[in-house]
Amino acid sequence: MEQNPAAESRHTTSGPPPFERFVDAINLRISRAPFFGVIVVALALWALSKPLWGSTTKWELGLHTGSAILSLLLLVLLENAGRRGQEAAQEKLNVIAEALSDLMAHQAEDSADLQASVRRLREAVGLEERH
Repeated sequence: MEQNPAAESRHTTSGPPPFERFVDAINLRISRAPFFGVIVVALALWALSKPLWGSTTKWELGLHTGSAILSLLLLVLLENAGRRGQEAAQEKLNVIAEALSDLMAHQAEDSADLQASVRRLREAVGLEERH
């Protein structure tokens, strides 16, 4: 059975690559209540800074530019974390299916239906690994 990237990175001795460690650290921090508090404080400071800007247009542009950049960065980081989570879950399902298939194959000596089920299960796991 081929291993997906989640399995390969788990079995390396050096641990996850630096980018994945960075994503994990950011994901841990932004998924907690203090990050929401930081965003609320930043918005309050932005609202209070209106008199410091030359015009309302520049004041609004500052918010739109900052929020667009922050949104894009967070989207990329969270998608990366989500993808790795899905790969890890799929690997676990593949291992369970492989174990079940082996158990069924051991018990299927007398049953043609059970042998067919074993074959379909192994084909399904193989299909998932190719996608």
